[in-house]
Amino acid sequence: MEREQKNIQDKLDEAKHQFIGTIAQNMGLYGVSDTNGRLYGTVLFAKRPMTLDDMSTALGMSKMSMSTGIRALMEADMVERVWEKGVRKDLYQPNDDWYQSFASAFVNRWREAADNNQKAARQAKKDFETFLKEADEPYLIEVLQHDLEKINYALGYYEWLDEVIRIFESGEIFTMVPPK
Repeated sequence: MEREQKNIQDKLDEAKHQFIGTIAQNMGLYGVSDTNGRLYGTVLFAKRPMTLDDMSTALGMSKMSMSTGIRALMEADMVERVWEKGVRKDLYQPNDDWYQSFASAFVNRWREAADNNQKAARQAKKDFETFLKEADEPYLIEVLQHDLEKINYALGYYEWLDEVIRIFESGEIFTMVPPK
């Protein structure tokens, strides 16, 4: 019976390892590296909040790497620091609200990219409009008008994307698509 339980434990550990590996591979969507994805998986399956030393031991990596990784996971709102009476070291546990974690990660990644793209599109539009006023050749005028159409389309897209991001920022997304 004891051997059977050890076999189940080994299979459970292997299943967790495979799941953590898959999580790690897909963490790029959250702006998180594979290594930090494995760190997240380790913290996720821990029976209790973990210290940096616990993480370092579990993953066989330096405490400095764990500190850098846990900071990235906190910025992505995937883990949180917790306090436990009698424990002097910082403890970390996964954020239980995966829906909010996703929303935060989505907003953080897309807001900066959308803002940068929108700024570049506005500048391009301004430049193209200036060039159009100065252009004399019909071919060049046609090219500029075509390019301005593309820029205006891009600006419309970025306005739409701003609205999508706002829906996530406000939490409205959870009314539209309720968590399961």
